[in-house]
Amino acid sequence: MPTNALTSFSARAAANSNRAALVLALVVLAAAPLLAQKVPVTDKTLPNGMRVLLVERHDEPSIAGGWVAHVGSSNEKPGMTGIAHLFEHMMFKGTPTIGTTNYQRDLEIIAAQERVRDQMRAEESAMRARLRRGEVDDITKPENKTARWKELEKEFQALITEQRQILVKNEFDRIYTSNGASGMNAFTTQDLTGYFITVPANKLELWLWMESERLLRPVFREFYAERDVVFEERRMRTESTPLGKFAETFESMFWEAHPYGWPVIGWASDIPAISKAQADEFFAIYYAPQNITAILVGDFKTEEAFRLMERYFGRIPRGKTEVPDVVTLEPQQPAEKRMLAEAETNPQVDIYWHTVPFGHRDSYPLQVLAQVLNGRTGRLYRGLVLGSQIATEAGGGQYSLKWSGIFNITGEAKEGKSPEEVEQGLYAELQKLKEQEVPAEELQKVKNNFAANEYRKLSSNMSILMQLIQNDGMGNWREINEAGPKLQAVTAGDVKRVAEKYFIKENRAVGIYTRKSGSKTDEDPDLNGLTAEQKPVIRQIAGALKTETDLSKLKARMQELEGRARLADDKTKPFLNIFRKKLAARIAELEQGAK
Repeated sequence: MPTNALTSFSARAAANSNRAALVLALVVLAAAPLLAQKVPVTDKTLPNGMRVLLVERHDEPSIAGGWVAHVGSSNEKPGMTGIAHLFEHMMFKGTPTIGTTNYQRDLEIIAAQERVRDQMRAEESAMRARLRRGEVDDITKPENKTARWKELEKEFQALITEQRQILVKNEFDRIYTSNGASGMNAFTTQDLTGYFITVPANKLELWLWMESERLLRPVFREFYAERDVVFEERRMRTESTPLGKFAETFESMFWEAHPYGWPVIGWASDIPAISKAQADEFFAIYYAPQNITAILVGDFKTEEAFRLMERYFGRIPRGKTEVPDVVTLEPQQPAEKRMLAEAETNPQVDIYWHTVPFGHRDSYPLQVLAQVLNGRTGRLYRGLVLGSQIATEAGGGQYSLKWSGIFNITGEAKEGKSPEEVEQGLYAELQKLKEQEVPAEELQKVKNNFAANEYRKLSSNMSILMQLIQNDGMGNWREINEAGPKLQAVTAGDVKRVAEKYFIKENRAVGIYTRKSGSKTDEDPDLNGLTAEQKPVIRQIAGALKTETDLSKLKARMQELEGRARLADDKTKPFLNIFRKKLAARIAELEQGAK
């Protein structure tokens, strides 16, 4: 290399080094006020036991309103799996004054439907007996239904047809949107069910009336039709996707005793068996006010808003039955578990370790450890994708649920490499964390990212609302303010300690996926795990990302996706994972171009 070129290269390197040091110093200095920033939450409880969280913010003339029912799939029982998710659907069906043109006839039809369904359930019991005796191979096949069941099905369909004539479809949503509201939705996880929407600031009382009415006087019309919708959703999202059924099997293998072992959407045999009587009992227990937290974030006066909360939500009587605790604990795993699967996907490995629940002291160093490994600058990508080049993608994270936790890392094998090679590469990176403490600069970089993320979480009313829904649903809303300092307090020794404690062979489950013989992969291998409906959406997103040049905007979007992924259900996680992968690739491309 010529001397002048060498001098020029050295000067650029020195300048880049100084610039990097300056940026790092500025971020570290900026972290202090960010960490001190607290969400000013007013926490009150109504006489009926409902908790109320209020965050007064006048940044914009709108209010993000929501509530969380402290119930998820872990609160279910065998034979009724999927009922928590079913209720997410049912809570939009309306009230005596919303959703029907003839409430009295509506009630009569619902009662008639129940009488017919009771008789159908008796026939279904007889059909299951025939299945046990080997007289039929599948009771879901039309030819294996009894003659009496078919007669009752015709009678039931006639009642559905009559009810549709007096239904007002989607009236709940139309009332909101006609009054300027947006983003109405809900989600169900293993531990909670959350409902949310944004309304104009002058429509607060409308929100209070709508939400309190559907808790005080819900009408579960179209119950069995909606149950069938959920069953079809399960078929489309789980049974008809390349990895859906395998992921479900892997989860049930990993959780030996805990209710986390069954899917949030429910088992295929349970969903069609759930009765309205069971649903009514479930609602009375888990949707009682003492098991719900109502949350407002936005442009209102706190004292006035609380008086309105008392007026509307205070009407709901306290539930007669206290919510039972989840008492089944996951036993300590005595040996490694392995699943070998052939699927229509690229070869890959998925590894789970049992870890700790939400709020546990070890959850914070595990989150830091996950960020040391994760991302385009993380150790897994640098070691396996850029270094040994045995993988095309590698990453993972710590997921603390209410009762327990999972640390997951995964890697996709490069063409010509095997999942087993990727697996050993992942273990090698973890072994380094067990043997040597993370250098101070690397640890500080991760902490700076957490600090910046804490700031981004305060960017909007809805962002704050979603955090409060999640944290309160998991057991402690105060984590919105307390988690940041706890993450900043994590030491290199803490990271090394949890790596040694949890990443042991006996504590893990390993899923090895190889490509099924004769299977065809999508021209974009990332899309293989998505449904037909999701693929065009991802293609559209990927096209839009190619034209985006605002790096800060993309990074903010990445932080938002990270938060959404922790809340996502089984049907949404694969989509969000691919979204994050495309987004991370665009960020890396822009960062590389800036160097």
